[in-house]
Amino acid sequence: MQKIEQISYKHFGRCYRLCNDQVDLLVTGEFGPRIIRFGFIGAENEFAEVDFSLAIPRHGTWRLHGGHRFWHAPEDMIHTYIPDDEPVRVEEQGDFIRVRQPVQQRSGIEKELDISLAQDRPWANVAHRLRNHNLWPVDLAAWALSAMREGGTCILPLPGRQAPVLGELPGISTIALWQFSDMSDSRFSWGRNYIRIRHDRAEDAPQKIGALVADGWAAYLRQGNLFLKTFDYVEGASYPDRGCSVEVFFNDEFLELETLGPLTRLEPGASIEHRESWQLFRDIPPLESDDDVSDSILPIVEGARGNEPW
Repeated sequence: MQKIEQISYKHFGRCYRLCNDQVDLLVTGEFGPRIIRFGFIGAENEFAEVDFSLAIPRHGTWRLHGGHRFWHAPEDMIHTYIPDDEPVRVEEQGDFIRVRQPVQQRSGIEKELDISLAQDRPWANVAHRLRNHNLWPVDLAAWALSAMREGGTCILPLPGRQAPVLGELPGISTIALWQFSDMSDSRFSWGRNYIRIRHDRAEDAPQKIGALVADGWAAYLRQGNLFLKTFDYVEGASYPDRGCSVEVFFNDEFLELETLGPLTRLEPGASIEHRESWQLFRDIPPLESDDDVSDSILPIVEGARGNEPW
């Protein structure tokens, strides 16, 4: 049975706790919108909690608290890094809570999250909503970022391949790189069917890659716990950053597992929504090869697909 209560959590202050008999989730009230914790009851947070500040020209200080946050793409210094340190409105809506940030004065965009837990399963649902309060249209995409705790392995599925047929050789996917991306980094394992990214506390060089993940899932395995993120993918839509529906940024402190919605021209007063479903699983063995992923993770994905508790 899902419960909702207000608590004080560490230095994050007032938070709203959603829990059932298996997992709990904490939404911050004094800044955000942000989900600072998701994990099994009594166990470690699957999300990273980070104390990092960055001075941003025109904006002041932007703080990376960790957890799950909500941005809009494409990334730029004017709109992306507007500090989210103001209190948010948190409303109980029956079996879910709605978190609403005040309209950002510089961007004219309002961010809103609808968050719920399944009644009897370790699953959470998060609907990310952007609303345009400007008097003119804005081109943007929803961008959902989960900062995962150190020491795990991220899994991204690659599209299926087949033998080449003469005259039928179109490109089928995208791998995007940033100026600081280094494909020779040993934390990457480039397989035929999956990309595995190992987080290593001893390696401090930041890295980032993006991919067009049409399968609509990505995952992070840490100490036997699997965090599975499924998300909406729109076939044929235009995605940010040269066509990315998933991006992964990592450094020595955390790994960010990010999904993006399609690029949209948002008219005045209109809104867009991007949905994710999060699921936790226990006792998953280490992943050393593509076969390990296919044997251990793919059956979980196939069992979950279409059964998200929306």
